[in-house]
Amino acid sequence: MEPEEPKKPVRGFIHQFVVGTLAVLVAVHLVPGIEYEKSVDLLLAALVLGALNAFLRPLLLLGCLPLLILSLGFFLLVINAGLLMLTGELVDGFSVKWFWPAFWGALIISIVTLIANTLTGNGQSKFHYHRGKQAKKKSGYDHDDDDGPVIDV
Repeated sequence: MEPEEPKKPVRGFIHQFVVGTLAVLVAVHLVPGIEYEKSVDLLLAALVLGALNAFLRPLLLLGCLPLLILSLGFFLLVINAGLLMLTGELVDGFSVKWFWPAFWGALIISIVTLIANTLTGNGQSKFHYHRGKQAKKKSGYDHDDDDGPVIDV
């Protein structure tokens, strides 16, 4: 077991802010209907979205737990879209036109955040790919699928 690194809250906040800003920027450029006027509006929108994700999202997840279970987690995209729309209402100069741009924007923000956190090794998202042969079982039964690729998420 690896020793746990000491927590660095300022570094973690700055990392999440940069990743969040990058993710919102990608969504703005890929999704028609999400726009910002000035760079400061984009930075403020990323900050507000991060705060909403930190404080309001956990309450929404608890309140919507039955819907999340019934939808196998897909309702999480609706929650993320709602938070993106709320960010558009709270930040002057940042706008989200309606639900579908918010939905696609939230999906893109989630994917970009996952990729950025995986590449930097930060956050709770980890992606491991292992390929190699495993030791054969002593039971005499040869498992043909034991030496295939393994993906841990």
